[in-house]
Parts: sequence; structure tokens; C-alpha cells
Amino acid sequence: MLVSRFISRFSRNSLKHCRSLVCCQQGQLPFPSSFFNSIPSIDKVWGYRETHCSGLRAIHGIRYQVYHERSSIIEEQMDPFSLVADELSILADRLRAMVVAEVPKLASAAEYFFKMGVEGKRFRPTVLLLMATALNMAIPKSASGGVIDTLSDELRRRQQCIAEITEMIHVASLLHDDVLDDAETRRGVGSLNIVMGNKLSVLAGDFLLSRACVALASLENTEVVSLLATVVEHLVTGETMQMTTTSEQRCSMEYYLQKTYYKTASLISNSCKAIALLAGQTAEVSVMAYDYGRNLGLAYQLVDDVLDFTGTSASLGKGSLSDIRHGIVTAPILFAIEEFPQLRAVVDRGFEDPAAVDLALDYLGKSRGIQRTRELATEHANRAAAAIDSLPECDDEDVKRSRRALVDLTQMVLTRTK
Repeated sequence: MLVSRFISRFSRNSLKHCRSLVCCQQGQLPFPSSFFNSIPSIDKVWGYRETHCSGLRAIHGIRYQVYHERSSIIEEQMDPFSLVADELSILADRLRAMVVAEVPKLASAAEYFFKMGVEGKRFRPTVLLLMATALNMAIPKSASGGVIDTLSDELRRRQQCIAEITEMIHVASLLHDDVLDDAETRRGVGSLNIVMGNKLSVLAGDFLLSRACVALASLENTEVVSLLATVVEHLVTGETMQMTTTSEQRCSMEYYLQKTYYKTASLISNSCKAIALLAGQTAEVSVMAYDYGRNLGLAYQLVDDVLDFTGTSASLGKGSLSDIRHGIVTAPILFAIEEFPQLRAVVDRGFEDPAAVDLALDYLGKSRGIQRTRELATEHANRAAAAIDSLPECDDEDVKRSRRALVDLTQMVLTRTK
């Protein structure tokens, strides 16, 4: 027990010392161009893996082990999703009620991915509900003005609303993406654009965004409204970046990571920050919540990019190799290009010819592209866990349990197969 306490204290102090490595400032892009311009190669961008982050990974490993040593003594380890299962059920019912439309066809389209059995993993609402409990702690009066009661039912309902808004924005983006990508399946069923057509699919996505806006306005918090509005802008920007790349941008890791932030990580990071703002937390705590979501989102997408090459269509619920077949170059191929520069010519010619896809896969198989992408995902997962560890200490068992669950999620993201 004494050893565990020492390790825990060492972990917290060491990670707070490293916070400058893992936290970005409010409103700052995760990968500013000036930062990359000052560094000659992507190997050096991530070269601190050999110094700072190797220590960070070791510290995170110690912390993760200590968390579970404690939980094995105090309580049986729980699945993070089970901690908020009841609330997720309530949210699912509310979402189905929120997407009801007057026009039957639109109603059917809007509720397509909210029906029982095709709701998906509900990963984002789970993260946000756990974050709400993880931040359910005393707030300095200077931050809250003495107005916010973190234990109030009203606050929890408002934070649940953020989870609902986030899920509607996410599903709307999926509907639009499937039209742009001519996708045939999603979540193991036929994609909406195949079932009901492109026009209705686009309109259903627009309808979900409008309902999300109505719910967002009901919160009457201009800072939160601004955050989530920026997310929608980022989704559009990221998709446009993907569609309009030049040859240089297409093979740039910096460009890829910024696009990934816009398309995937911005939604969960800014939603986590919104949870903190509604709770009246300090700017510092709000940035920690944002940083957790940002790094978790990046890790999630990096693993997604690996699974596109290593998973099966059945396990993923959508087609495998879908990115490369649509000419989208992701991290595994970018890392492979560093080892085999001749792959760049294949990428530049495009992947309309199946033989080009096969050749790219051959180079990928000979490279460390998959492994390096997993390593990069691990680094971001470690940073996400470090952000949770940096939160102010709290003795409340529910808060501790939720924080452990958020750390557990960083590991689940890395080991998922679908």
C-alpha cells in the first residue's frame, strides 16, 4: 500500500511536470504550422519519443497499473460503458424523441442511426458523461462566482444535453460523409444514402444539425454555443481539406494530422471542454478536459486508420480498405512512404487502378507503417491519460471511479478491433 501511494504521488508530480508536453492552450490548433516549419522531418517531429515520451509512457504504465491494483482491492473493475449505462439508455430515448420530424420520410431518415440496434458504440456520450462526473468537484469561488452547484440535477441535465448534441452532430457528419464517399454500409447495415438516396441522406444530416442547434441554444451559454459552432466549422473544413489536397499536402503528415483534428478530434475535445465550462470549472481544468478529448480523438482515428488495413468489413461494419480505394492517404501509408520513397509515385498517380492499390499494400506490408501508426496512437492515448491525471485531486469515490474509467478508455481505444 505504501509503495502504491508513493508510485501514485510520483506519477502525479512527474506528469504535472510534463504538462507542457501534453496540454495545448485554449483555442490553439493542435499542430500549428509554425511548429512544423521549424522541424526538418516528421521523424524529428515525433523524435521526442526517445526522450520525454518514453518516460511519459513508462509513467503512464505505472499509473495504469496502480489504478487497477487499487480497483481490485476496493471494487471489481468495471467496464467504463457500464458506469453510465442507465444514462445512455435515457439519452437514447431522448435522441429518438428529438429527431422526430413532421414529414414521414425525413423522420425515417433522421432516426435511421438512432434506432435500437444501430446506435453504434455511443463512445462520445460515454466519454462526456464520465467527464461530467470526473469534474464533479469543489470549484473555487473565483471561478464559479458561487453560482454553480456541481451536485445539482439541473447541471447534470445540461451536461447530458451536450452529450446529445455531440451525438447528433456526429451522426449528421456520418450521413454527409457517406454521401461524399459513396459508402454502402455503416454500422453493419446499409448506409442511408444507399437505402434512401443521396438527397434524403443530406437533408437528414442537415435536419440533425438543426436539432442540435436548437438544443444548443436552449443552454443559453454563449461560450459553449461558440465552441460547438466551431466544431461544425471544423467538420466542414476537414472534409474540404480531404477533398482538395495538392500532391504535397496529400503526402504531408502535418497536413494529415491537422485534417484529422478537424474531422475527428475537434468534436470530442470541444465537447469535453463544454462539459467543464457548464460546471463552472477553471480555465486550467477546462483546458485539461479539452486536451483529454483532443488526444483521445486523435488516437481513435489513428487506430481507425490501422483497422482500415487490418480489419474485415464484417468486424468494422463498413468496407475495409475504403480509404485507399477512395484515394485517401492515411498515417500507415505516410509512414511507409518515409521508408520507401518510391511509394510516393504510386500515391501521386492515384488508386483508380486496383493494381496501384495492391502495389501500395505491398509496400505497406514491407514497412513499419502499421506499427508506427500504432505507436503514434499510443503516444496520444498516453497524453490523454496524463491530462486526467493532472486534474485537481478529489476524494470522492464516484469522481475517482470516473477518472479511472476515462484512463481505461485510452487503453480500450488502442486495443479495439472495430
